[in-house]
Amino acid sequence: MSTITMVIFAGIGAVAILLIALVLLGGIAALLGWLSKDDGKSITEGPSCDTCNGHDTRCEQVCMMEASVKPIEYFEDEELDSFAGRRSDSYTDEEAELFEEVLTTLRPEEVPAWNRSLILRGISVPDQIKDELLMLLEG
Repeated sequence: MSTITMVIFAGIGAVAILLIALVLLGGIAALLGWLSKDDGKSITEGPSCDTCNGHDTRCEQVCMMEASVKPIEYFEDEELDSFAGRRSDSYTDEEAELFEEVLTTLRPEEVPAWNRSLILRGISVPDQIKDELLMLLEG
């Protein structure tokens, strides 16, 4: 056999080995894909910010961080912005009534979002209505 013939057979052998290796790798990848399929089971996500109820502090923290990068949500309570920076024990009963009027008009599922809105706006809830707010937050 000549040297040229031996080189040709060696080249064909190397290509054949590469093709076999490629087919084997493809087969292994297909097998792994088949074994790892989820059989229709969906991935369940954690609670959303709409369902945070105050019991899960991690959920509340995540929602507060998420809310801080979004525009502040108002609940027809723009007049409360004038109380930003006030301490919760500094409100008169008449001022606390303004907060209570808004609170009583909210649907139960809106209460956590309203509380987050007040926090983001730098508004402390008056001491006079904190108990009522906490009861609504806890359900």
